[in-house]
Amino acid sequence: MGRTSDAKQKILGAARSLIEGRGYSALGVAEICKAAGVPKGSFYYFFESKESLALAVVDEHWTAQRRDWARVLEADGEPLQRLRGLFEETQAGQRAVQEGCGTVSGCLFGNLTLELSNQTEAVRRRLQEIFDAQVDMVETVVKEARERGDVTVVDTREAARAVVAQLEGQVMFAKLYNSTERLTPLWNNCLALLGAH
Repeated sequence: MGRTSDAKQKILGAARSLIEGRGYSALGVAEICKAAGVPKGSFYYFFESKESLALAVVDEHWTAQRRDWARVLEADGEPLQRLRGLFEETQAGQRAVQEGCGTVSGCLFGNLTLELSNQTEAVRRRLQEIFDAQVDMVETVVKEARERGDVTVVDTREAARAVVAQLEGQVMFAKLYNSTERLTPLWNNCLALLGAH
């Protein structure tokens, strides 16, 4: 990895950490560069604005999360067990962050949605695309479960959207109450939502 791409990764890492800890709006470019240990000029070499940095952080996070979701949701095994695995991994991930820093971080996408959806159109659109992609991934599993007769839900798209919304909402509650136990009811709620047998 070259020096320039190393500096870019330092900026992205610092920005993600600061955004997760404090939010986006209160951050300044100078603070991000200081946390990254790079000169301010490096920021503008890689990013034309703070918004473009936010988009890069979102894209990098989604690349990793999409890979994790695909690994779980596209694995072998019964569809409902794969969906349950997604919830279990989400809870384990939030628990690991809490053990590392003392607080539940929540979901980067959900946090930014609440903070920025009415402020920056480019970020809002990108977050919509990501949540739609999450719904697509969950819907594939729900359809498979319905074909097997494991669930009775009729509209798989709306059911998948409700599952993603429930997951996102419970992660938000986990952050609010600083308790990953808020994620424990996800599976039973999901089964009820899908009309599982």
